[in-house]
Amino acid sequence: MATRAVEVNDAVPALSAERQVTWPNRKRARLSNGLEVILVESHTIPKFHGDLYFRSGNLAAIERGPGLAEITAAVVRTGTTKRASRQIEEDLRRIGADLATSAGSDTSAISFAGLSEFAEPLLGLVDELAREAAFPEAEFERERRQKLEEVKLERTQPGFLASERLRKVLFGAHPYAQVSPNEEQVAAYKRDDLIAVYRDYYSPENGLLLLVGDFQPDAMLKTAEKVFGAWRGKQPAIKTFAAPANPRGRRVYLVHLPGAVQAQILAGCHAITRRHADWIKLGLTNSLYGGAFNSRLVMNIREDKGYTYSPRSGVTALRQHGYFSVSAAVRNDVVAASLSEIFYEMDKLRSIPVPESELADAQNYLSGVFSMGLATQNGLLGQIAVVALNDLPDDYLETYRAKVRALTPSDLLETSRRYLDSANMQIVVVGDRAQIESQAALFGELEVFDAQGNKLG
Repeated sequence: MATRAVEVNDAVPALSAERQVTWPNRKRARLSNGLEVILVESHTIPKFHGDLYFRSGNLAAIERGPGLAEITAAVVRTGTTKRASRQIEEDLRRIGADLATSAGSDTSAISFAGLSEFAEPLLGLVDELAREAAFPEAEFERERRQKLEEVKLERTQPGFLASERLRKVLFGAHPYAQVSPNEEQVAAYKRDDLIAVYRDYYSPENGLLLLVGDFQPDAMLKTAEKVFGAWRGKQPAIKTFAAPANPRGRRVYLVHLPGAVQAQILAGCHAITRRHADWIKLGLTNSLYGGAFNSRLVMNIREDKGYTYSPRSGVTALRQHGYFSVSAAVRNDVVAASLSEIFYEMDKLRSIPVPESELADAQNYLSGVFSMGLATQNGLLGQIAVVALNDLPDDYLETYRAKVRALTPSDLLETSRRYLDSANMQIVVVGDRAQIESQAALFGELEVFDAQGNKLG
């Protein structure tokens, strides 16, 4: 019986046209007490998601102590003058809602989600936490003890130690250099410190309420005014800080972690914030370099050479400053080889225009990731928050994909030369000194520190 030949078509099918994004209605308003409100309709599910942001975080509270905004946010969640922690949890369960508090370098937030039919009681709890947090002594002590354990654990984690050292190198006297308090600083926290941070920064004039979900904006705005309208508070004073450091030339900072079986590499340089006109250019450049799974760096030191499982690069945009960094956890015996490839790919992007086909793949990736981020209420909330908190143009989201697709190889070449500052990259390597020092010293003048930040000879 004759065998029939089967034709195989190896051609990759062409991508279909990019789908249009239908942008939901957005309503901006300001309540009678000065609280800024942004309301976004999303009727995909009968829920809503929200964030009440305060435009102050650890940076604003640094004079009282590092990390104070973070622990303040944690204790805010634990009780009000009307409800103890247990009552808060019971009330949230009763209406099927979730609520969390957090703080970072530049913002503090109360985040929440629930069924739209219970919007008013959930917003009422948010208002209560923002106005009448009680800071129970027992809850404060519990959070402080937990924070002490966290900072002890951080001293054993290569990723944290690398990030801490790089921030100190890049920012110097600027408070952004401080990524976490030490044990002595946490031990010195006082309940009154948290109350002072809360009093100074949790105010409607300093706030931004974002709501995304299944509601009618006009009706929700009336509910917000009803719930939050009696809240009063002033805009906090604007503070100025020392300029960040400006390190020149490649230097290497080795953090000695005895017995480490691999090394954590982190290299970085100053970059830009989201408000800069080059932000989208740098985002696409980063995606090509090491910010995507099929990026050049990943293909080189993960797929081709097997030096590491998870190399990546990124741009960290803080409110006042930004920085570019590249990281990889590698075997001790390939520290020098990995750094060589990191700089090879960086210098290649700075020297040779990206081929059009590779650029198109990166544009498709970045555009696709952006579109996926709009598929849920929470994803849409995050995108709206980025625009609002960074004072970006009102049409930033609507025009983002078109701006990505308009970029050319010459745009990326120029951006690489400007922001992938190969000659001035600051290099941090965390690991066992005996295993990696000679390799690290090949890339610049070397300083050595222990896990506590003390300089070693």
